[in-house]
Amino acid sequence: MRKISSCKEYFDTVHERFVPEQAQGVNATFLYELEGEGGGTWTVKIADGQLSVEPGTVPEPTVTYKIKAKDYVDLANGDLNGAKAFLMRKLKVGGSIQMAQKMNKFLPPASN
Repeated sequence: MRKISSCKEYFDTVHERFVPEQAQGVNATFLYELEGEGGGTWTVKIADGQLSVEPGTVPEPTVTYKIKAKDYVDLANGDLNGAKAFLMRKLKVGGSIQMAQKMNKFLPPASN
């Protein structure tokens, strides 16, 4: 899996990292609020092994992530551990923590 250089590139290519076999039976909406330069808001929906992504927000997402755009690039590239980012308060997670943890199985970070 290739590394990305921007948040936009991540969401433009998120289908390449999606592992549909790991998302069977999952029906969830993930809202990403990425702050600072290169940031923005994106919504990723997973429904029965299918992924869709669109810019913007949705009401009542299953999980909301708030993080600086540059930190999200590091997270997506596997250079920043999600649990560590959460503990360091770089990453704020709202909604279902259990689903947030499960997401790494069907949308894994790039491996180093």
